[in-house]
Amino acid sequence: MAGLGGPTFGKISDVSSNDQASFLPANAESTVARDWQLRFVDSNVIPAVVLLTSDEPLTAAQLGEIATLADKLGAVAGVQKPTPPATSTIAGPIPSADKLAVEFLVPISDTGEIKTVVDELRDVLASSAPAGMSVYVTGPAGLTADLVNAFGGIDGVLLLVALLAVFVILLVVYRSVVLPILVLFTSVVALCASILVIYYMASWDWIKLSGQSQGILSILVIGAATDYSLLLVARFREALHQVDSKWAAMGRALRGAWEPIVASGSTVILAMLCLLFSELNSNRSLGPIAAIGILFSLLAALTCLPALLVTFGRGSFWPFKPKVEHDHKHGAMASSGMGEATATDVERGLAGIGGLWRRIGLLIARKPRMTWVATLVLLLAASTGVLQLQANGVSQTEIILGQSNAVDGQRALAEHFDGGSGSPVVIIADQGSKDQVLAAVEGQQGIAEASVFTGNGRPDPAAQPVVKEGRVLINATLKDQADSEAAEQVVVELREQLPSVDASVLVGGVSAIALDTNVTAQNDLFKIVPLVLIVIFIVLIFLLRSIVAPLLLIGTVVLSYMATMGVSALVFNHVFGFPGADATVPLFGFVFLVALGVDYNIFLMTRVREESLLMGTHAGVLRGLGKTGGVITSAGVVLAATFAALGIIPLLFLAQLAFIVAFGVLLDTVIVRTLLVPALSYDLGDRVWWPAKRSKFGQAAIAPAEGTGGKR
Repeated sequence: MAGLGGPTFGKISDVSSNDQASFLPANAESTVARDWQLRFVDSNVIPAVVLLTSDEPLTAAQLGEIATLADKLGAVAGVQKPTPPATSTIAGPIPSADKLAVEFLVPISDTGEIKTVVDELRDVLASSAPAGMSVYVTGPAGLTADLVNAFGGIDGVLLLVALLAVFVILLVVYRSVVLPILVLFTSVVALCASILVIYYMASWDWIKLSGQSQGILSILVIGAATDYSLLLVARFREALHQVDSKWAAMGRALRGAWEPIVASGSTVILAMLCLLFSELNSNRSLGPIAAIGILFSLLAALTCLPALLVTFGRGSFWPFKPKVEHDHKHGAMASSGMGEATATDVERGLAGIGGLWRRIGLLIARKPRMTWVATLVLLLAASTGVLQLQANGVSQTEIILGQSNAVDGQRALAEHFDGGSGSPVVIIADQGSKDQVLAAVEGQQGIAEASVFTGNGRPDPAAQPVVKEGRVLINATLKDQADSEAAEQVVVELREQLPSVDASVLVGGVSAIALDTNVTAQNDLFKIVPLVLIVIFIVLIFLLRSIVAPLLLIGTVVLSYMATMGVSALVFNHVFGFPGADATVPLFGFVFLVALGVDYNIFLMTRVREESLLMGTHAGVLRGLGKTGGVITSAGVVLAATFAALGIIPLLFLAQLAFIVAFGVLLDTVIVRTLLVPALSYDLGDRVWWPAKRSKFGQAAIAPAEGTGGKR
């Protein structure tokens, strides 16, 4: 599948769309209004606002020269062509009241090539506009084109940065040249195979693929496949110290790793599929896309990587090849309680464990309660920052972090024209009540002007309105910028007042879409969060055969998420100076952090349970922590680095998601998994496995070494 998917990688952008339709709330009023709007314009037209500004009032000669631009703009391929007897679809030139600016409203019909069309419009302005004037192509079309430009690094640069970061980290951690190549090859195999499936699902219109979900897919697959691979690699290297045969070593590695890998992958897949219950189209589409990526990450780690590791054998770790430690007995001693009736839990748990993880184990063994209480207080203190999180949405002009002609143009437009020019509020009303609705709209504070759609480029009171199925379309220009809070408030007020005039009225447009998206995203957070927690809790119960341990893990991961969002809010507001956050940021942060954070706890607690069955819970906690400490920390650093790579895409949402996930993953691996979970588990002792019987744990302490060696 990877072989077939490789060539598809370069074509994935062909089935990716950044049109607003892919982000709309599925059943919101703005979505229904948009569907009605398309019946009036007979095409999926996106308006571009062409703006020319001057430092001095424009003369009659300059206005005449500017007027000639209409024909040149209309001749650009992709601009909607007029239907006779009309001679143009372009509205303008429209001078501003201060005589310092002129605008044209240009309808673009070829939305599949919107970036190309906007680029050509800008070329026309650059070559034909009067000297000394600043020119912009803005409005919905201009902003969409610049959004596409911002996603330009998704296919190549983002993947290259992520792979390079992973390679360097693995090189430093494992001090091997071969192993990073094998692991990265496995990750690329997973990505290519998943892209093959997603490409065809998008081409068949089963899912909506956007640049945003495309970027998240690449990062998620590289990070997850590497994490699962590192768990298997750690088990394989451990087994190579115990047996001569690379085949036997791989058998031991797979027996020890397949369950936590499958459990971790299944947890993330199910968590991602919970997004299918979202009302936002963008969220609903990301669910199956991410789930497919994780599925192939899991499959690649359990099929491709084992084959590669067995092929290269001990050479996988060159130049530091693992050697069989025939005289090293700590493994057998540990599994038999060290053969010493007087051996303590600490001695048995930390036998053969050295360095940092031994010191952490000793800290937990000596002061478990103090350790988890201090960690808990730290996380709770960090969580208070969440009160400063401003996740109520941001305007379109603030989404793009890099240079943008459309963003600059939108700001210039607001200085010279009504802020909502080119992005009107769209009202669908009954034909019989159109005059009353129009009067109510015109009387609404915040509306500059309104008119019934007649099919002409500009309002014409003498023309007959276009009627579709007994309904008319009213366009209302806002005084404020269309994606501002003030504009959204106007939509709220219109929706409250207009139904008293026409019960069937619909209010849509750019401002309504932004409002419905924010409201729906906040509703999704309260709907999907409980679903994700329930799904993860059920998976953990089956995996750990316990109720207390899953509750402990869920609680710590949620606390870690709250602490991460608290720190992120402080950093966004006071360090980066971001204007706010997209309303979907808390939900995406939760789904990724909780699902991926539980991964590391699964890696830890499955090993702790395995060791606890052999030597008792206290010793098992210390041994599980010592044996998984290095690999989980490496996996966490890798995943944090891959998500941090999203920050190279100059979009506010991705920059914020990159920081949240990267910081949250590091917090999980360094604090939660290293101190909080082990200390709590050690303090609870055998109670952490309730309702399992306490007598079930530590049986190896009274069993012969040979009897347990086979089990291990």
